[in-house]
Amino acid sequence: MSATVELDAGSWAATLAPRLAQFAAVARQEHVTRAAHQLDVPQPTLSRAMARLERDLGVALFARHGRTVSLTPAGRTFLGSVERALAEVDRAAESVRSDADPTAGKVAFGFLHTLGPETVPGLLRDFRADHPRVRFQLVQNYGEAMISGLRAGELDLCLTAPVPDAPDLVARRLDEQKLRLVVPDDHPLAGRRRVRLAEAAAELFVTLEPGYGLRRITDTLCAEAGFKPKVAFEGEEAETLRGLVAAGLGVALLPPPAVPRPGVVELTVTAPRAVREIGVAWLDGHPDTPPVAAFKRFLLSRRGQLLPR
Repeated sequence: MSATVELDAGSWAATLAPRLAQFAAVARQEHVTRAAHQLDVPQPTLSRAMARLERDLGVALFARHGRTVSLTPAGRTFLGSVERALAEVDRAAESVRSDADPTAGKVAFGFLHTLGPETVPGLLRDFRADHPRVRFQLVQNYGEAMISGLRAGELDLCLTAPVPDAPDLVARRLDEQKLRLVVPDDHPLAGRRRVRLAEAAAELFVTLEPGYGLRRITDTLCAEAGFKPKVAFEGEEAETLRGLVAAGLGVALLPPPAVPRPGVVELTVTAPRAVREIGVAWLDGHPDTPPVAAFKRFLLSRRGQLLPR
């Protein structure tokens, strides 16, 4: 054989891939003409392709015996790897075809922790009433992590707050959720039903960590009320904060709980208007598979009805 053509590592796959299935067919048939018939290509074209493959590799893959061929030791080694590679391609193709199936495909869906107890299960139950075989890959995370997941192609859609505003994303407002000032049940404000947020200016706050949407909303609302919150603790989960409020570590601005928690009182904030907007977001220009498109239409149809009243 002539010396192998010098190719960088990134070029081998592009150079060899179109001929791997042809090589496997010839190797299995041990006959170029029969393999050409099986592949529905002209026999001279297949012969030239095999010769070029050997020339590129710089290795003899076949021993030729008239019209038949047999594999050399190098050819047998190469065939084993080629068959594994082709099988992996078949599995990958079947996987993506299955995920895109209109009736039984997959939706990668992200949502906030605070929407997990009631909102998301209710949405999935209602959607699956008409699409019972659609599968969901669910990711529960904070807003910035889900936006990163959209950009990385790991998520198709996400429910997040506040509604993101970025040139590479499409976002639609679906609903809004009132936030309450949560205080310990023995707090001086606990006997009230309503409160202005400025009345909590001297309090210690327990909040979510920076990067969480609810933390940004808390900081913004406190600034509108004329103060910067004094933070006693930064956490990752709203119900943990509610428990810390019950323990007397501070107060918190939180959405309503799925189940009332003892030890705290939840006060309506009259000023400023304490709400967070919930929206659905996806990557602009990202093509939807049929199941993703169906779930997106479903979410948009729930505008104003997303959250329990």
